[in-house]
Amino acid sequence: MAFQFRARHAGASKLDSLVAWEFVLLIADKLVGRWIPVRFLSFAAVGSTGVAIHFGVLVLLFQGLGVAFLPAQGAATIAAVASNFALNNILTYRGARLRGAAWLRGLGTFALVCSVGAAANVGIAGYLFEHGTAWSLAALAGVLVGTVWNFTVTSVHTWGSGQDAAVATADAAARGRVHRGLCAERLAFAR
Repeated sequence: MAFQFRARHAGASKLDSLVAWEFVLLIADKLVGRWIPVRFLSFAAVGSTGVAIHFGVLVLLFQGLGVAFLPAQGAATIAAVASNFALNNILTYRGARLRGAAWLRGLGTFALVCSVGAAANVGIAGYLFEHGTAWSLAALAGVLVGTVWNFTVTSVHTWGSGQDAAVATADAAARGRVHRGLCAERLAFAR
């Protein structure tokens, strides 16, 4: 049965890209939310875009403009951390979005926490590799530990609300579901 909508005469559509993103997360929650928190999946997806941005900036600076490797790597890292923070602020933590001075403080805490996560990543991967684990599995284990650390700590210290958020995160982690879904958050926000 064909249906054709009339042209809109006033107002704007409520269906924007963020609503579509939430719909994707709702489907993901229904498929795997029982085992993996959907907010963690969003955080990891944003992280994968950070890898792409990192390599894009690195290639541009190092190969394209001839900047020395270490400064190019540093600039690429800063670009990736800043983009990951900005996207997580919009997509993963939409209900707790930071603005103004809070955005700058959030960027600082995010960068600090992620530097600890990066050190854990390298440390775990190095230890595993030195003790006979295949390099790819060692690297994957490092990435996983770093990602879980970054997700858990930034959810409390960057986007959380102090002690209440820490208690809620600890409770949820004990049940295996750190910040489970956006639907419950939206319902709580609407009340």
